Amino acid sequence: MGESMKGMKRTHYCGKLTEKNIGEIVTVMGWVQRRRDLGGVIFIDLRDVTGIVQVVIDAGGVSEGDFIKGESLRNEYVLAVSGRLERRDEETVNVNIPTGTIDVRAGELRILNKSKTPPFMLDEYVEVREELRLKYRYLDLRRTEMLENLRVRQSVLSSIRNYFEEKDFMEIETPILTKSTPEGAMDYLVPSRVSKGMFYALPQSPQIYKQLLMVSGVDKYYQVAKCFRDEDLRADRQPEFTQIDMEMSFAEQDDVIDILEELFAKILNKTKGIDVKIPFPRMTYEESMDKYGFDKPDLRFEMPMVDLTEIMEVCSFEVFRKVVDQGGIVKGLCIKGGNKLTRTQIEYLTEKAFGFGGKGMAWIAIEPDGSLRSVLTKYFSEEDMVKILEKLEAKPGDMIVFSADEKEKARNILGHLRLEIAEVLGLRDKNKFAFAIVTDFPLLEWSEDEKRYIAMHHPFTMPNDEDIELLKTHPEDVKAKSYDIVLNGIELGSGSIRIHLREIQSRIFELLGFKAEEAKERFGFLLNAFEYGTPPHGGFAFGLDRLIMIIAGAPNIREVIAFPKLRDASCPMIETPSKVAMNQLMDLDLLVALSEIKDDGGADIIAEEMLEHIAHLSKLNIEDDERAELAKNLTDIIAFADQLASVEIGDIDPLSFIIDNSNVFRKDEVNPSLPVEEVLKNASVKKGDYFYVPQSIS
Repeated sequence: MGESMKGMKRTHYCGKLTEKNIGEIVTVMGWVQRRRDLGGVIFIDLRDVTGIVQVVIDAGGVSEGDFIKGESLRNEYVLAVSGRLERRDEETVNVNIPTGTIDVRAGELRILNKSKTPPFMLDEYVEVREELRLKYRYLDLRRTEMLENLRVRQSVLSSIRNYFEEKDFMEIETPILTKSTPEGAMDYLVPSRVSKGMFYALPQSPQIYKQLLMVSGVDKYYQVAKCFRDEDLRADRQPEFTQIDMEMSFAEQDDVIDILEELFAKILNKTKGIDVKIPFPRMTYEESMDKYGFDKPDLRFEMPMVDLTEIMEVCSFEVFRKVVDQGGIVKGLCIKGGNKLTRTQIEYLTEKAFGFGGKGMAWIAIEPDGSLRSVLTKYFSEEDMVKILEKLEAKPGDMIVFSADEKEKARNILGHLRLEIAEVLGLRDKNKFAFAIVTDFPLLEWSEDEKRYIAMHHPFTMPNDEDIELLKTHPEDVKAKSYDIVLNGIELGSGSIRIHLREIQSRIFELLGFKAEEAKERFGFLLNAFEYGTPPHGGFAFGLDRLIMIIAGAPNIREVIAFPKLRDASCPMIETPSKVAMNQLMDLDLLVALSEIKDDGGADIIAEEMLEHIAHLSKLNIEDDERAELAKNLTDIIAFADQLASVEIGDIDPLSFIIDNSNVFRKDEVNPSLPVEEVLKNASVKKGDYFYVPQSIS
């Protein structure tokens, strides 16, 4: 059993002790990081949230009982120590920690709690399997690097709140239990116990609420919002995540972007001491796709893609010329200093090109003397090569790479290769921060799977003024008043000027394939609000976890979230998702929701599936001609049970019947026995007049 703290009060944190405190009697508390017993003298590295200080337990400086305690110490024991702070001898100074010139000479110590041997070493340099780390996350968070990530998170949040308050934004919380409006990722659904058969959805974003706040006259809103999306996970995704949400009334696109540029500059200055130049580089969606192959360009390095289609249309290289003749394009990029790439690196990049859907990597290296090195050179005329090198601004020592294919495919392949080349050359420096703003996205994109238009951002984005008429004739050509902010090739978030006119919003819903009744059912409250003087408004939302991941230089967002989920959306620490008690499910009465499905044949399908489940559990074989009748009976039973459940019986006294005891004799009527075939017809395994059952007694 641990000792009491009574009478001992912490005077200093371990990592905040300095040489200025030498000579003082200090009391520190924390966890044992390491213990070294030199016989008569024990050295302890004591760790708390601020860092480590060395404690010296000398047999001559403490009581015999305290020295015995010191000998019993193990890693992660919780310890309180009082003693004098002294300067270390010159030869024992540890330059790797801030407190390396001092130590605490223990006068009294107490073991406040003991610890089992941890399942892994809590050393920042030790590699541990992620699932094990998350199972014992409370231990993993004791590590210095994890605590530092949480500090960065706090610093970023503090900067955000201070900035928005300076700009007169109101922080307003919006509901977590909201309405399911399926569009995009799947919703997490919460059944209502009170309203049987009805469901809430956890919000994918506060999008609709923040627009309603603008209708309410709030003018400027922000929120640190919890959001939920049931989608496949990756390095920068979690099923629940934190989003910084903001909205402004009477604002145009530049007004919102100006606020965001200033905000991100302040965050980087506070957390990293970096002065970020504003305004950020801006480009349209089409420019970004054409130069970088993505709508989230990594601008930490140059190497833009250049269009060579016009040259290749009449070049002497038949392969490229044929691609252009068939409606494709040819893109190229110049790798500055790329001539130094080794054959192994070129082979690696070629394999990557295959993986991206290409037919290989076509390249030409330019030697320092200006001569060309490539199998391709024999296919190009000298005049062609001069034009290509001039277009790409290639110099001696560089390398040029080509991609020839259909427009979107050529862009995509070379865009991916650009990033891989930068990785090989070490150009994606995680200590460098390069923002970009991408504007003028297409409002809609066509889904071949669903055979309809879908919103590229969301259904509430305002079209560019000059494109509104195109909604009637060429909706695929409409550009949106939308904008993304990108940092180091990662999309931080998206924003737009919102639709504030009911007729435009109704037209967008129509283009997205929503029938009038369906749009009313899903978004009627928003359409109604638009009839009460909705101001023009716009906003933005960005992922806090992604931003902190980049600032902290972490490999994924799980490193900057206190209690994240694994890639399968599970938490090994508290073992979620988990089963729940039967009575909880009964209270929710989920069968009501199933029985109220309105789709043609929906109720019958559900009844048949339930029947199959019951038959499987009961080991019954149901004949085809029995299924329909039994399914109908099951549906009737459920419906009758629902009727009984709806009857109010709270004020009704129970009826009592008393029956006199009496002997009752009846004459049994003997019916003929069933034939053997009828008795055994449901047996799964039978032989002759017998059937087999699982062994139950051994």
